[in-house]
Amino acid sequence: MMPSCKSKKDVGKPVSDGMTEITVPLSGKEYQSTKEIFRAKSVGKSPDIATAKKIALSNAKAELAGLITTTIKSVTHNYTNQRSVADAQDFENKFENLTKDIVNQQLNNVAVVGEKVFKDKTGTVEYWVAIEMSTASVIDELNSKISQNQKLQIDYDKKKFEEATKEEFEKMEKSN
Repeated sequence: MMPSCKSKKDVGKPVSDGMTEITVPLSGKEYQSTKEIFRAKSVGKSPDIATAKKIALSNAKAELAGLITTTIKSVTHNYTNQRSVADAQDFENKFENLTKDIVNQQLNNVAVVGEKVFKDKTGTVEYWVAIEMSTASVIDELNSKISQNQKLQIDYDKKKFEEATKEEFEKMEKSN
């Protein structure tokens, strides 16, 4: 009998009749967003490992972009409600467009913080990836872009916006 180096993928443990708890790769606390770091994870499947990795990274970046956009949109909405912004809707729309541009640029600078690769009996590769991006880098880039936009600068109070951002990031961290 020859030794084998194949390991079996742990699909979970039985919980009750007909139910099995499944362990999701890269799902620990260290892979969740905090007030300092935006994090996302995803999976890609393909017969080819390179393609599975591309799919996983693309999906994780899309999830990260959605998280950042949603968070900044909430911050902007709270900020305009706390201040008397001349045309709040116009301000929020411009801010949203600015956020999209920044997110697209920043997604090139994500860090991969976890990877897991599995192969099933049919040869399909399942590639899991976790990525992260600093919340400070997003805010710094926002501040930089706002300082270049005279119309947004009129209604922008950096200190107040950073306070609103800090509150939202703390809410995000508590919800994890």
